[in-house]
Order: sequence, then C-alpha cells, then structure tokens
Amino acid sequence: MKKLMMTAATLLLVCMMLMTACSNQNKTENEAASSQLTASQSTLDQTSGDPYTEPNRYDIPDSMFEKKDGVDYGTLHKDVTYYSTIAGDNKQVNVLLPAGYDESKSYPVTYVYHGFGGDHNTHLDTDSYLVLLYGNMLHDGLTVPQIIVGMDMYTDKLADKDSKSDEELRFIYDKAIEETAVDLMPFIEKTYAVKTGRENTAIAGMSEGGAKSLCTGFQWLDKFGYIGGFAPDTGVIPTEYYKGTFWNTPVFEKFPQPTAENTPYYLYMTVGSEDPWNIDCTLYYRDQLNEMGVRNQTDYVDGFGHDETFWRQCFYNFLHKVF
Repeated sequence: MKKLMMTAATLLLVCMMLMTACSNQNKTENEAASSQLTASQSTLDQTSGDPYTEPNRYDIPDSMFEKKDGVDYGTLHKDVTYYSTIAGDNKQVNVLLPAGYDESKSYPVTYVYHGFGGDHNTHLDTDSYLVLLYGNMLHDGLTVPQIIVGMDMYTDKLADKDSKSDEELRFIYDKAIEETAVDLMPFIEKTYAVKTGRENTAIAGMSEGGAKSLCTGFQWLDKFGYIGGFAPDTGVIPTEYYKGTFWNTPVFEKFPQPTAENTPYYLYMTVGSEDPWNIDCTLYYRDQLNEMGVRNQTDYVDGFGHDETFWRQCFYNFLHKVF
C-alpha cells in the first residue's frame, strides 16, 4: 500500500513537472512571437513616415490599370471651368473625386501637368489609366483618399491655341507656374472639400509637365510639399543640353534653396534608360539638388522610354508615397 502511494506521488510529480515545462515552453514561444511582432512594428514605425526609405517599383502589372468589378473609381468632373487672371480667359480642368467623397470631410490634393501638346484630358479622363490606377490603389489600400486635378498648362487666350508654334507654347506653358498657385488652387479650394497647407498638396507631371512641376513646386515651396518630375525636360535651370534652343531657356538660374520649414516631404524624379531626350537633364537636376543638400529620390530605370508605359509606373510610385 505504501509502495502504491509512493508510485502515485511519483506520477503526480512527473505530471506537474511536464505541465510546468509545457507552460514554460508556451510562454517562451509567446514571448518570442511578441518580441518578433514588436521588432517588426518598430521597423514599420521607423520607415512609415519616410517615403525615401522604400524603393520605387517599376513592375506594376497591367491589371492595376484595368477596370475591375466591385471597385468604385470615384467621380470625375470633366471640363470644369474657372477664370484665370494670368491667362485673361477661362481655363478648364478635370477633377477626380475619390470613392466615398464626402463634402463634410476634407481631402489632400494632387495637381497633375500633362506633357508637351497635351491638355487637362491627357491623363485624367473617363476610364483613363490614371483614373483606374488611382481607384484600384485606393481600393487595395495602396494610397490615401485624395482629389486629383488634371490641369491644362496652356495659359493664354484659348481661341488662339491652335495657331501657336512649339516655341510659343513653350513660353505660354511657363505661365502655368504662376497661374496654378494664383488662380487654380484658390478655385479648387473654394469649390471642393480640400485640406490646405503644403503637407496636403502635391504636384507631378511628365516630360514638359515634369519640368513645370519642378518649377512650380520650387517656386511655391510654401504651397507644395510633394513634387514629382517624370523624365522632366530641360528648361528648369541652365544646362548644357539643348543649349541655345527654346527648350533650354531656364526658369531659374538655380533651384531655389529650401529652408527647414519648406523642404519637400518627398521629391521624386525618374527617367528610363531608353528615353531619347531627357536622361542627361534629369540626372543633372539630381546632381545639382544633391550638391545643394536637397533630399530627393531619383531613379534611372532600365528598359523604359518616354511614353505612357513609363508614366503609369511613375504615377503608381508617386500616389503610393504622397500624404
């Protein structure tokens, strides 16, 4: 009987030891998992507020630019007319409101310039790639709700537009640098539910529009916190490229130096290796900004040219990182 009691006590002790071991193992595993989650979260916290830490992607699939069932692509207001004091005439813009737009709320704004010879319909039109891209990104949580404004750089009497030479257009487009801030932005802020302030305002463009987005952003550093120039043309600052032509009549003698208060939150430039015109000037802009100590993310991307195929990739990156 005594032997039986000892055996039972031994078994009880063994069971207790096994239970303690299992408990300790589970505790260790949980602590490790918690530690791993905390470390992961810490990494996210360190990078989430800094768009420069994330490499840009240029492998975005075609499906991201296609219309899909079950996705709300927002509301596009086409040919919205406003009066431009700089042009001395009416101008038009296309305005994309995000899915779920609510006038009782307010939204950041991205302004978009077209390339040479385009207008406000070039990239932002009914079922255009930019409308579909933005809708798909917003649906997938890859960007934030915002208003996107497709602008027309032509800033002169509209009736005379078709008669203008390329050289005349080049300098008429320059007037959009002032007109965007003086006339268009106040109109958009008055008409739509807009968050104001440079932290809520972005500007981007491609080719000639890329040059103008750099000019507008740096001319009005107090108004634009995010600037994107996709394969920007010459004509921002003096360069050796296309020297002596109207393409290279600079807007600035040098980039305006940002202060601690108006340094861009994100400055993005990019150009493809197959671009026939703007590789040298894009990289020159990068080098000049680097010498000034102005932080930028400038990509030289293998295999892309100077066309919509590239602009699509660029807009994905920009929309993913603004605001």
